[in-house]
Amino acid sequence: MNMDIQINTENEQTTVFLTGEIDAFTVPKIKESVSPILHEFKGKIVFDLSEVSYMDSTGLGMFVGFFKLVKENEGEFVLTGLSPRLKRLFDITGLAGIMKVK
Repeated sequence: MNMDIQINTENEQTTVFLTGEIDAFTVPKIKESVSPILHEFKGKIVFDLSEVSYMDSTGLGMFVGFFKLVKENEGEFVLTGLSPRLKRLFDITGLAGIMKVK
């Protein structure tokens, strides 16, 4: 399973572009790249999932953890570019009502 992670920071916003599948095999790689950014993060972080073809519950758990870290520091957390299937996953679990999903 391949996962490409691109991180772009401009002004007060960091955008994380993820490409591939988000599952038990790729979540550790994503966490390794993103977690250091989130400690004491106070800006806006956007996760662009437009190139994510699949995500399982491990991915959902990862985003819940990221969301908590960002909110603890009063930052803004946004998910964008979700396919209908991913959007449905966030809707079914109720996370779309908690997280900002565009």
